[in-house]
Amino acid sequence: MRLEGKRGFSEAGLRRLRGVLARHVESGRIPGLVALVSRGDETHVEAIGTMRHDGGAPMCRDTIFRMASTTKPVAVAAAMVLLDECRLRLDDPIDRWLPELADRRVLKQADGPLDDTVPARRPITVRDLLTSTFGLGLDMTAMGSPMMAAFFEQGVYGQEWLLPAPDPDEWMRRLGTLPLMYQPGERWQYNVSNDVLGVLVARVTGRSFEDFLRERILDPLGMKDTGFHVPADKIDRLPPLYAPDPQTGEFIVADEAEGGHHSRPPAFPSGGGGLDSTVDDSHAYFRMLLNHGMHGTQRILSRPAVELMTTNRLTPEQLATLQAWARGVVHLSHGTGQHGGWGFGMAVRTYRGDFAPIGQFGWDGGTGTSTYADPDNQLIGILLTQTGMSTPDSARAIHDFWTTLYQAIDD
Repeated sequence: MRLEGKRGFSEAGLRRLRGVLARHVESGRIPGLVALVSRGDETHVEAIGTMRHDGGAPMCRDTIFRMASTTKPVAVAAAMVLLDECRLRLDDPIDRWLPELADRRVLKQADGPLDDTVPARRPITVRDLLTSTFGLGLDMTAMGSPMMAAFFEQGVYGQEWLLPAPDPDEWMRRLGTLPLMYQPGERWQYNVSNDVLGVLVARVTGRSFEDFLRERILDPLGMKDTGFHVPADKIDRLPPLYAPDPQTGEFIVADEAEGGHHSRPPAFPSGGGGLDSTVDDSHAYFRMLLNHGMHGTQRILSRPAVELMTTNRLTPEQLATLQAWARGVVHLSHGTGQHGGWGFGMAVRTYRGDFAPIGQFGWDGGTGTSTYADPDNQLIGILLTQTGMSTPDSARAIHDFWTTLYQAIDD
């Protein structure tokens, strides 16, 4: 519902926003980008630059992007459907569906030897997975620890993509050979929970995670260009993914479109970072969240489910872990890192650390993507690039996008 007294954007503010984004492309550090901003019934899209750093086809409104971690806010909705239908409950132990994670051992020290463990104090629950507190996560600031080494040695994650490589059952088998780093519910940790959630959804429903997500979320919202790979008849709309050299800034192709990682269905559809999408598809999803789970006259999620997803679910002790992690991640320290809280699959602002108000929710991705919604202003902002966060250039563009966007609000 549109708030009384809220109008849209000022023309001068939108011109300033375009100018700021154009400067980032003209700098030569980002080949191109697509941005969408909406407020109430007013929507504006900017497509600037080209799909390749050496020119070629221009960025367009329907360009498809590797969403990386901005997958998380969308993928978590599949689990919320199961909560709405009472096929899952927040405090259910997951052992029934994920026996590989039953009877866990826990490291005495998170950076200690893998055989120095104690028993878990309690089973892992659905709530632990939804809040990313089940006891395992990726810590890119501790790559030398035995656990991080084990993730890659056991093939749980590939070092190049930080995505699961084997099929879901084999991935769970490998994950189950490892101890937890922390007791269930003790500490917020990044990413692994989101991939486990996808397997949980598949086992509860007896269907592939992608099929269930498509039937219950993507298709009802008209998200026709969103999926875990880009089919051949759309591959010309996918730019290369660049990972600039941190020292020289030279553009290095991390993933080509044709024949690349996203040109074929993956063995494991990753709820942590595997989706491809467009600005309009992302907008449809976040508009549904702003509308308390409604899409037109169709209910996608219940109002309480959306409130759970988009309000802080962490304790003060867990929040301290989240903030310490965020300070060490380049795209958060340069981009939109002042959040304060975490809901289900996304960040939630619990204090005003920059231009965005308390209550804004969404997330950023390591391929240079940013998707957020602001209930107070009925505002959605989406900025998509394909320039990875090995340098801070995309993160700075994200920061400037959000700063300028809030200046464009016209009341």
